[in-house]
Amino acid sequence: MKKAELPKKAYKNLEFLSSTDARTVRILSEYLEPLTRLRQQKVNNTVLFLGSSKANPEEKNSKLSKYYWEAEELAYYLAKWAIKLKPKGKNFVICTGGGPGIMEAANRGVFRAGGKSIGMNISLPLEQAPNPYVPPELSFVFHYFFMRKFWLVYKAKAVVAFPGGFGTLDETLEMLTLIQTEKIRKDHITILLYGEEYWREVINFEALLKYKTINPEDLQLYSYCSNPKEAFSFLKKKLVKFL
Repeated sequence: MKKAELPKKAYKNLEFLSSTDARTVRILSEYLEPLTRLRQQKVNNTVLFLGSSKANPEEKNSKLSKYYWEAEELAYYLAKWAIKLKPKGKNFVICTGGGPGIMEAANRGVFRAGGKSIGMNISLPLEQAPNPYVPPELSFVFHYFFMRKFWLVYKAKAVVAFPGGFGTLDETLEMLTLIQTEKIRKDHITILLYGEEYWREVINFEALLKYKTINPEDLQLYSYCSNPKEAFSFLKKKLVKFL
């Protein structure tokens, strides 16, 4: 009689792992695998850069191209400063969504400074490849947007939101909501809206106050800046308290 073939172990059964029944396993994996890798790389905390994937440094007439280079410069300043710190582990590691545009610019600035940065990509119908400035050991890809958002913000001590579209608006406003509702303590994170002209045109926060949909103190949850050196000076003053 022919020897019976051993069945697959559950954790090696790719058909099962891709099924609806295994969704909780996949979600848990997107929590535990980044947790393990970030711990192995001794990442204590991060500075998160948000912004448009459409910012192209080669498009000289684009309103977004200048923000690409300013994001690159600001990330360079932050990384150059953070590398010289001597904590146990890595503090203020630049983290991005791992794709092109502003995300690439920030990872690129860290690369120029001689440091390592994080890229947290997302699988999309039109695949978004990780940009070349993210080292493999700190390159992640997520299936679930909410798990990606969790890791983008979980270790962040500051968020720098450059001009961007629906994704940037979603992430920025969600973080402001988490601070407003005290799910994140206000003194644990700094929100910097980079490009004051853009942000004031795109979101009229004062109108929210006018219609009493937010409180006056909610306008203190964020700050504006439009210059890389000024932004670096502002962020450095906010970040040193975490050393």
